[in-house]
Amino acid sequence: MSRLGTILLLTAALLVSSTSFAVPFWGEKQSSPVDIPVDHLAPGAWIWGGDDKRGGPMAVIVSLTEQRAYVYRNGILIGVTTISSGREGYETPTGVFTVLQKDKDHRSNLYGNAPMPYQQRLTWDGVALHAGGLPGYPESHGCIHLPSEFARLLFDASNIGMTVVVAQEGQAPVSVVHPGPLSPIDADTGADIDMPMLASGSSWRWVMDPPTQGPVSMVLSRSDRMIVVYRNGVEIGRSRVELGRPDIMTGTRAYIVEGHFQPPSPQQSLQENEAYLRKLPLPTWIAIGVPGYEAEAGQAVPADIVNQVIVPEGFKRKVLPLLEPGTVLVATDAHLTAESSGESLRVIDSVGPRSWLDDVATQRHVGTGR
Repeated sequence: MSRLGTILLLTAALLVSSTSFAVPFWGEKQSSPVDIPVDHLAPGAWIWGGDDKRGGPMAVIVSLTEQRAYVYRNGILIGVTTISSGREGYETPTGVFTVLQKDKDHRSNLYGNAPMPYQQRLTWDGVALHAGGLPGYPESHGCIHLPSEFARLLFDASNIGMTVVVAQEGQAPVSVVHPGPLSPIDADTGADIDMPMLASGSSWRWVMDPPTQGPVSMVLSRSDRMIVVYRNGVEIGRSRVELGRPDIMTGTRAYIVEGHFQPPSPQQSLQENEAYLRKLPLPTWIAIGVPGYEAEAGQAVPADIVNQVIVPEGFKRKVLPLLEPGTVLVATDAHLTAESSGESLRVIDSVGPRSWLDDVATQRHVGTGR
């Protein structure tokens, strides 16, 4: 064989090799704006709103019914994506899982060394979260396919041991199959949790023994006129609010407390009277540039806007000592729960909070295509 022929053969071999080992890119490269309704996300589209690992425990809910996955940190929705789960004959198992292993550059040992980037293993027989094809319907061999960039963001943000709940209509409460802005599950156990509304005539509530450690996050719903406070992934209080301009809807925004705020001590808050509390300066809130509002990053919210949100003094007394630089507030036009919009949170007969897990948690299909 001539030297030229040898070079051509080597070149062809290299091209074939590079093609077979190339890693495809699936889905959109950038997040959709945070205000796009999740049911309007096209296959491959996704929303991501947070990268701070210090923000509290994470959990993921995969709705096989919706073909979407929801990511929560400290009880608050920070990301949602379209997915593709197992097709007929290779159905993705439902139940509660934890991330057992992470492999950024994983390749299948069953399907021709196929690339499965940003793999987060859920079972030892092969079920995992990873980047993969997203045709808009179930087409995998049992794994949960994610858009490539979303898979990377989730991979970087999560830790081994993160809870992942895979739910399907008829097997789980509607609040888990169709989750909303607040996490309907316990981040440690995956069990669905009650999120009762305030009793009629009650303006606010606070749990008896709230966690004393961990980050604090809050969600304000303009539609519900309600604010909910989380600490370390657990709801510790909620309150009705009055809005100075209730007619104005401004989408979904996220803010953090600026670095110079000095909260009163819990002892001060208990000892001082309400007149004193009314005079306390509120923190300055700094905008986070969430997708769709990137230009607002770093801007301070004017005091007259902050003062349009009025909370009961008793609730203010509880919350102020917990605020510190970096505390997150998400303000949204959305309802906080399905119940707020007239839908029942539970439609599975009178099933208790944990009993649906007893039925499905031991189902571990033999993994293929991983």
